[in-house]
Amino acid sequence: MCGIVAAATRREVSEILLEGLRRLEYRGYDSAGMALLDNESNLLLHKQLGKVAELEKAQAQQPHHGCTGIAHTRWATHGEPSAANAHPHVSGDRIALVHNGIIENHAALREELEGQGYEFSSGTDSEVIVHLLHKALADGADLMGAMRSVVNRLEGAYALAVIDREHPEQVVGARQGSPLVIGIGIGENFMASDQMALRQVTDRFIYLEEGDMVCITPAAISIFDEAGEPVRREKTRIAEAEESVELGDFDHYMLKEIYEQPRALAATFNATAGHEIADSAFGEGAADIFDRVEAVQIVACGTSFHSGMVARYWLEELAGIPCEVEVASEFRYRKRVQHPGTLLLTISQSGETADTLAALRDAGADDFVGSLVIANVDNSSLVRESDLVFLTRAGTEIGVASTKAFTTQLVALLMFTVALGRRNGMAAEKQQELVNALQKLPDFVQQTLELDADIKQLSEAFIPKHHSLFLGRGIHYPVAMEGALKLKEISYIHAEAYPAGELKHGPLALVDDDMPVVAVAPGDELLEKLKSNLEEVRSRGGELFVFADRQAGFISEPRIKVLPMPHCPEVAKPIVYTVALQLLSYHVAVQKGTDVDKPRNLAKSVTVE
Repeated sequence: MCGIVAAATRREVSEILLEGLRRLEYRGYDSAGMALLDNESNLLLHKQLGKVAELEKAQAQQPHHGCTGIAHTRWATHGEPSAANAHPHVSGDRIALVHNGIIENHAALREELEGQGYEFSSGTDSEVIVHLLHKALADGADLMGAMRSVVNRLEGAYALAVIDREHPEQVVGARQGSPLVIGIGIGENFMASDQMALRQVTDRFIYLEEGDMVCITPAAISIFDEAGEPVRREKTRIAEAEESVELGDFDHYMLKEIYEQPRALAATFNATAGHEIADSAFGEGAADIFDRVEAVQIVACGTSFHSGMVARYWLEELAGIPCEVEVASEFRYRKRVQHPGTLLLTISQSGETADTLAALRDAGADDFVGSLVIANVDNSSLVRESDLVFLTRAGTEIGVASTKAFTTQLVALLMFTVALGRRNGMAAEKQQELVNALQKLPDFVQQTLELDADIKQLSEAFIPKHHSLFLGRGIHYPVAMEGALKLKEISYIHAEAYPAGELKHGPLALVDDDMPVVAVAPGDELLEKLKSNLEEVRSRGGELFVFADRQAGFISEPRIKVLPMPHCPEVAKPIVYTVALQLLSYHVAVQKGTDVDKPRNLAKSVTVE
């Protein structure tokens, strides 16, 4: 989603701001801008439609310099992508603002401000905030006082950073529903929506809490809570070395991240487990909470929702624990009957997914025995606000379409299944079998990666197509859903997934020679039923692409192309087959010429509803 970078220093900051924006490009955006206060407190502005590179060109052609500044990458919500709608927004040639989030009452505020003579130059909801701030300053408030009065009128979500030519050393910020972090320097301080934007200047951070407001100067950081009272927030030092995000020999980040999965899977398992899976892998107090768990409620969005659906099969079949899985945006807005002894499990790559975070916050304290989050980003909002935490070790994921974050989530969920299962009668032999499968998983994924050339050849049949069906049975239905999601995300081919048994209940009407059908068909007990489903497709002129265990007995024949997959334990197959479907989607997208790493209209981290 949108990215914020801000700086209050005693040195020139334009390159710091631009580098911060470059580090946030992976999140997805359509325009970029930067505002600086120079040595005479003049407000200088660049805004460009398109990539950060366009902003860099504008800065090179007309250099702006200053020690205080804000910058932004925008992902359009209100108002089309354009230079006029790009941030920062300015009012009275005095104050500039950048905003992440959505202001729900912007229409009423705009009408009010227009009645007071303010003219709007954009179609965004954000511009109302900068004009409200200008009005408060004109009425005599200082910058922090103006911010306090304005945020009290806003409905919705926001992370804000503001500079004012009358307060040239200050950057004032506020957060509600969108993340904002402070970077602590020596004689300088920073602000950003993501710590990654600031890793080139500091390794010390303060994570603001809901309702916090902050004023940074080169010499000081002042934080105030929702009531306006001064407050101290914990400082965090990130000790690990900054991870390289270079492409290396790969053409795209997505392909690089697909190939990083053997390492990421091993790191996720080995960081917290050896020959057995300890409760402590899930955080302090996990043993006490797990002892009281009688059911699990999983809440997630997008790809993380699919990992939760896989986990439901594991939890119910292997651990004997009832499990419900729900999309976070639906979970929040319905009345529900909660089983006693339920653990709330949220899953999020970024740890900032707005709907998932809101679901955690809306969950009543008496409804659940505790909350566990599986996330890939330490110190994210979900991590800080959950009782228990399991951090995956996927590393930085730049590609918008999730790959290694998804498969490491599945590793974490299988480990969670073992932790609950041993409390519910899972035999020691079965526990060891699952641990062995997790240990060998990187090897099975590596074998799948060696099929890359064969998968690329299969992908050529999809280039002229506009639609596709994905089929799977049992635990492989959510794998089919994830495969369909990847194909639509990066190749823009419409793709749907169905349980294979539902084929004759509607989707069969779509099958013809222009509708390729992808089947996830490992050699499990549902194989024979799946074979009959696939025959229904072929008999109606459909072309089949079957990903099958090499021992399953499928062979290629007219209108059926079979990709023999590595033979591996049943519990490993959802991960192994997912990797093959990731490669299929990648090669289709490359051959169609789409932007693989930054597909249109999508953002890496969805921090607004």
